[in-house]
Amino acid sequence: MNAVYLGVAIVCEIIGTSALKSSMGFTRLWPSLLTVFFYAFAFYFLSLPLRTMPVGIVYAIWSGCGIALLAMIDLFWFRVQIDYAGFLGLGLIVAGVLVINLFSSTLGH
Repeated sequence: MNAVYLGVAIVCEIIGTSALKSSMGFTRLWPSLLTVFFYAFAFYFLSLPLRTMPVGIVYAIWSGCGIALLAMIDLFWFRVQIDYAGFLGLGLIVAGVLVINLFSSTLGH
């Protein structure tokens, strides 16, 4: 279930952060409310895997996936341009998350 909880936390964080960008510095009501709502759920679901997993590993997966997915949302939804160095950095983040998930004994594989 830890993977499911972490997946829900990542999705909530992505929605909350996308709404944060749309809130224009908390000057727009509905995006601001969505930000607070989804971040509350993100942190709740993030706390569940922490009962049995190390905080550094959980946070690395959560933040790494969030960064990579939000960059893709920026690219396709908000039409933000990402240069080659940005893609390289994102690739390294994704590689790090994959290494943790595929090879780390910390997750109990």
